[in-house]
Amino acid sequence: MEFEQYIIQGEPGRKERAENWQVAIGLQAVDGLKPSHYLLQTAQDHIEERISIDEVERRIAAYYQTEEGRREEAGTDEADGVSARIARLLAEDTFTFSPAMLASIHRRLFDNILPRAGRYRQTNIKKREWVLDGASVLYSSCDMIGATLDYDFEQERLFSYKGIDLPRVVKRISNFVSGIWQIHPFGEGNTRTTAVFTIKYLRQLGYKVDNDPFKANSWYFRNALVRANYQNLPAGVERTTEYLELFFRNLLMGEKNELKNRYLHIRWKEMSSGVAEAEISSDKKYKSTEKMPLGSEKKQKSSEQILVMISEKASITTEQMAARLGISTRAVEKHLSNLKAKGLLRRIGPDKGGHWEVVENEIRE
Repeated sequence: MEFEQYIIQGEPGRKERAENWQVAIGLQAVDGLKPSHYLLQTAQDHIEERISIDEVERRIAAYYQTEEGRREEAGTDEADGVSARIARLLAEDTFTFSPAMLASIHRRLFDNILPRAGRYRQTNIKKREWVLDGASVLYSSCDMIGATLDYDFEQERLFSYKGIDLPRVVKRISNFVSGIWQIHPFGEGNTRTTAVFTIKYLRQLGYKVDNDPFKANSWYFRNALVRANYQNLPAGVERTTEYLELFFRNLLMGEKNELKNRYLHIRWKEMSSGVAEAEISSDKKYKSTEKMPLGSEKKQKSSEQILVMISEKASITTEQMAARLGISTRAVEKHLSNLKAKGLLRRIGPDKGGHWEVVENEIRE
C-alpha cells in the first residue's frame, strides 16, 4: 500500500497524513475508481509537508488541464479530486452529529464533480448489485429522505454508549450506519460520504479507529452494506449485519477477520461447493474487486456481470471490468461488442471520453 513507510516510521504528523491519504485513496474502489500516479506523487509531497492541502488541490486541477492529464482514463480526475478532499476532511478536528453534517460532507467531496452535490436526490433509484445476482436493495423513497434521516439520527442521539462493551458497540454502529446508507440520500457518492461520516463520528465518540479496513477493504464495506439491507425470503436470503460487524470488529477491536467479497454473494455457499479448497483460499487469485469463483452451470455469465457493472457505474473502464471479472481486457471488449450487437448496450460519445449505457428494458431480470 502506498505511503506505508511513513506509517512504519511513526513520525506523528506524517503518519496521520499518510493514513488519511490511504483511506482517501482506498475509498475510491467502492465506485471502481483508481487515482492517478500524479495524485500519488502529489500526496507524497503533502505528507512530507512540502506543500499544503490547498496546493494539492490546485495542482490536481491544473494537471487535468494539461495534455497528460487529458489522456488519463475516465474517472481518474474524480478519484484524484475526491481523494484530496477526503484527506482534507479527515485531517479536520470538526464534526457535528446531524443530517446537515452528512450533506455537508457530500457537498465538500463532490462540489463541481457530481450534480446536486450536498442535496438530496429527487428521484427513486435502484442499483443492480453483483453480490445479489443483479438484484437491487430497496432504497428510501426520495420524498421520505429528510424525515427518515431525522428519525435515524434522533434514535442514535438518544442512545447511550456508556458502559457497553465493544462487541455491542460494533453491533449498534453497524445497524446505524447500514440504516443511513440504505436511505441513500444522494444519487451518487453515497458510500464514500457514509464512510467519511462514520470515521469522523467514531472519532467523536472517542474510539480509536484502525484505518486499515477502509483503506484496503472499501469494496467489502459497500457489499456488506448491501447485504445488511437486502432480503428475499422465498429464496432464503435475510438481511444480516454479520458481514458489516466483521468489518467494524477489525476497525474498532483490531481483529483480523477475513474480509472476502466472494463470501458476501447470496449464492456463495451453493457455488463454493464446486470449487477446489485451494482455489477458495488463494489470496493471490482473488482481490477485493475480483469475480466470484464460479464453477457450475448456474454461474452468472461474464456478459451479465458486465451489464450489472455498467448499470452501476457508466464511467467504468474496460480495465476495471477486466480486473473485477478476472479476464483480459480483450475478452471484455469482445463481450461489449457482442452485447452491443444484441442491442443490450449502446455507446454514448466517442471511444475516448464516452461511456456505455445499458438498454434497461432488455436486461434479463
